[in-house]
Amino acid sequence: MKLKVTQIKSTINRKQDQKRTIEALGLGKINRTKIHNDTPPIRGMINKVSHLVKVEEISE
Repeated sequence: MKLKVTQIKSTINRKQDQKRTIEALGLGKINRTKIHNDTPPIRGMINKVSHLVKVEEISE
């Protein structure tokens, strides 16, 4: 299973670790989308910035 992660809010006035997590997910601008494998580390990053991103599950 894969996850489609889309940034829906800005990282302005957010903590530095949240900004780094968004960059690690390959995002950085609003409406930018990346597809990731569904792994525990990716799920952890998504949980940390869940208020900034939208996640959709994609079946292969």
